[in-house]
Amino acid sequence: MTTRHHTAAHHAAQFRPTLLSLAALAALLPATPVWAQDATAATATEAGKLTTITVTAERREENALEVPMAITTLRGEALDTLNASGEDLRMLSGRVPSLNIESSFGRAFPRFYIRGYGNTDFRLNASQPVSLILDDIVQENPILKGFPIFDSEGVEVLAGPQGTLFGRNTPAGVVKFDSVKPQKTFGGYASLGYGSYGTTNLEGAVNLPIDAQWQSRISVQSQHRDNWVTNEAPVTQQTHKLEGYDDNAVRAQLLYGAGTDFSALFNVHARNLDGSARLFRANIIQPGTNDLVDDFDIKKVYLDGKNEQKLSSTGASAHLTWAFSGYKLHSITGFEKVHSYSRGDVDGGYGASYAPSMGPGTIPFSSETADGLRAHQQWTQELRAESTAAGPLSWQGGLYFFHEKYDMDAYSYDSVFSGGAQTGLSTTTQSNNSWAAFGSVNYAIAPDLKLRAGLRYTHDWKKLSTDPGDVAVDDSAGLSDTVSGSKVTGDLAATWSVSKDTNLYARVATGYRGASILPASAFNPLSDAAPETNTSYEAGVKSDLFDRRARITADVFHYDVKNQQLTAVGGATNSTLLLSAKKSMGQGFEMTLDAYLSDNLLLNLNGSVNTTKIKDKNLVVAGCAMCTVTDPVGTVAGTYHIDGNSLPQAPKYVANANLRYSIPMADGSEFYLYTDWTYRSKINFFLYESVEFTGKPLTQGGLRLGYIWGDGKYELAAFSRNITNKVVVNGAIDFNNLTGFVNEPRTFGAQFKAMF
Repeated sequence: MTTRHHTAAHHAAQFRPTLLSLAALAALLPATPVWAQDATAATATEAGKLTTITVTAERREENALEVPMAITTLRGEALDTLNASGEDLRMLSGRVPSLNIESSFGRAFPRFYIRGYGNTDFRLNASQPVSLILDDIVQENPILKGFPIFDSEGVEVLAGPQGTLFGRNTPAGVVKFDSVKPQKTFGGYASLGYGSYGTTNLEGAVNLPIDAQWQSRISVQSQHRDNWVTNEAPVTQQTHKLEGYDDNAVRAQLLYGAGTDFSALFNVHARNLDGSARLFRANIIQPGTNDLVDDFDIKKVYLDGKNEQKLSSTGASAHLTWAFSGYKLHSITGFEKVHSYSRGDVDGGYGASYAPSMGPGTIPFSSETADGLRAHQQWTQELRAESTAAGPLSWQGGLYFFHEKYDMDAYSYDSVFSGGAQTGLSTTTQSNNSWAAFGSVNYAIAPDLKLRAGLRYTHDWKKLSTDPGDVAVDDSAGLSDTVSGSKVTGDLAATWSVSKDTNLYARVATGYRGASILPASAFNPLSDAAPETNTSYEAGVKSDLFDRRARITADVFHYDVKNQQLTAVGGATNSTLLLSAKKSMGQGFEMTLDAYLSDNLLLNLNGSVNTTKIKDKNLVVAGCAMCTVTDPVGTVAGTYHIDGNSLPQAPKYVANANLRYSIPMADGSEFYLYTDWTYRSKINFFLYESVEFTGKPLTQGGLRLGYIWGDGKYELAAFSRNITNKVVVNGAIDFNNLTGFVNEPRTFGAQFKAMF
């Protein structure tokens, strides 16, 4: 067995703020974040007062005010407002501090970034430093991460390393979804939304008690959009309408013994997606700027190749709990399986320089490719014990096991000479095994001072091999590889209760991501990257104010990543390589303010300032062929130094504001107005910096007008998303021309929701 790693020269140590300086700064900030209060706090038990936010960031229910880490939640009306228009998980981007989500696959493959720390790799075996946990089960493969949100208790975003209590690649943080669990009484809801482009969003759930011991809950979501983009290519194998989709998901849960010494929760879920892949648009950026071309029309594309996307996934889990005197035992078993196929016209146009006519603009050569994931299986098993006895000491610990294996198919087609005939197929198989042992202890030194400490040992092993089939791949580095690694990570945190409503905290944590392998292809040799580690420092303040009429949270942070795994995509050679930066860093602050300005007017503000930097003087990457690169030139023609660049997809500024105004009526009904606005500053699409491939700042707003009646059982609302119709390039394909893709246009719609 051989293990190969890409590393770079050592760089000078980065200044690291001390915990004392972080705590002092946090205490001085007048208002800043850790979680975002959802707009449905208007339904608090007392009018004009915020409800207590309960989270499970430490694997048990706690008041978010008392948890010493940056936690952001999104729930209730705030989540429902975003989901009503039929958007996918990318709708959460920018809604909480330091969170960015993007995709070059569309609905199937979201890429998450927390505090600027993520991974732009588009390969189906890509690993990400942000872990997504759905109902206690890690969704490791990036295709699994796109499972829709519906009938959800809410979203928790845990910033910074979470390696102690959550398994699998969490050095940047965790995005955690929890479904509504079965209840002991009959009930449910149904919601129907309809909007622009024939978009329908049907969501519902029904709770079905079986007897005193058994309860069940079935939840469904069905989203549809008509094809609304016209393909204007003069010669094409593609239908002339694109960008529609049918995305259906279902979840069934069965609960036994709730509240007794033994309980069991079973979960079965599935998803089926049939629609368009991301639409690549050739030469939509004006050379020398990052502006869209003057004649850009979002409702038109020019593709001679096919564009389609299909995905089906199934999964199941069993969470068994035994309660004993002073402690509980948990067994959590999970299984996930997914099959996907995504085909796109990568060059974004029709024809080629060697086969005119071509357009729009110059198409150096034609490329139509597809990727498929099959024979996928993921098994996870966690065994965990936790204390339940009262007293100053509490603890938990356990074992975690992970296994995943799948095949990836890479297809190529000829759109110019063969009318879209398949010209090549190669298959790559990857296996990944991992296990970990972990433990965490909480101890109250005094009533107002609590400490938390945890450790985790992780061992990770991964093997990849490629069968080139009829594709002439670059085998200069071989066709198979095995990598492995082990690491001890941990965290140490303290919470000081200044008063019953205000806590200060400080936290130091380390994180780990296992080694990665990128398979050989026609344009690049096999490459791999060493395990990645992160050390994070954070301090903050959380406080309820004015008798819970306002809540204010703040944190400052700094992190250092060693051997950060980066993906260099494109360039003049159109290659994809897996690299390691010797070091990278990020630092900044985050804020949240939730306040009732009156009994009927609720304001939610949150935002973040985050500076990231790659620190590796010897790291160079290939630059683009047609853009204006602003980095120093490397010694090899066409390469550029990226030392000092910000991490890709890492905006310096993120801000979000929600405002809800309620007009109660004498009969108990309510009219309301809800508006939400999000802003992110400019972003860099790739590792090198260039004028054209820098995303413009983006501000988007939403508006919702609604009426609630029947003791809150019925709701009718009209809404608009991206109401200013702001359209910018929010991602690009470095393919020897200025190919990019854009954000969603303005949409309108209406929603009716009934509770029963």
